Amino acid sequence: MSSNRPNLRSCWLLAVMLLVSRETWAQELPEAAPGAAPTVPANQVPADLVPAQPAENPETEKVPAAADELVDDAQSTVEDIARKIDTNETAREVAAGILQPIYQLAESLAFPAFHWLAFALMAAGVVSFSFQLVLGKLVVLMKGSINLREIFSDAVGLVISAVGLVLTTQASAENSTFTQSAAAVLSAAAAGAVLGLCLYRWGQAQEINAVRGQRSAKPKHRS
Repeated sequence: MSSNRPNLRSCWLLAVMLLVSRETWAQELPEAAPGAAPTVPANQVPADLVPAQPAENPETEKVPAAADELVDDAQSTVEDIARKIDTNETAREVAAGILQPIYQLAESLAFPAFHWLAFALMAAGVVSFSFQLVLGKLVVLMKGSINLREIFSDAVGLVISAVGLVLTTQASAENSTFTQSAAAVLSAAAAGAVLGLCLYRWGQAQEINAVRGQRSAKPKHRS
């Protein structure tokens, strides 16, 4: 019994030392979360495992710059051509020859009655083409037909009438007393509206007749 006591003591000392060393290592090393992969410092990650960054395409950067250069070149070319035409004596004489009869005609027609008539006609054009673009094309579309050329023609007519109305009003304000008379302006606007509605009705009837003629001209399939 006395011989076994040193052996038991040595076993107990060895077990205590193992427990103490285990607790020491557990305190020094951080506990990893369950199921988490071990972390590796960034400077120790292999180069082939690092995701490659998308490279910038120089061709896509050149496209906007090339478009801007084309626009600038075209603008500078147009400005150079206009500058050369403005300094050309022949071109200036031709332009003066075109404008001279128009100036003379404008001076001879600078009286209130002419501006009243011009205002009424331009107002009639605005009313007529506006109704034709909205109501007239809607009626034709309900009949199963549409004509892009008619739409474009009516749109151009509306723009011309609107510009003419603005220019007529400006010219009458500078060269006559038309705009100073409320009765003249109201009567011209009313006359233009009535004439515009009549023109709209005539234009719509012509388009409907054209649609009917196209349908009757198509060959009928025999059963």
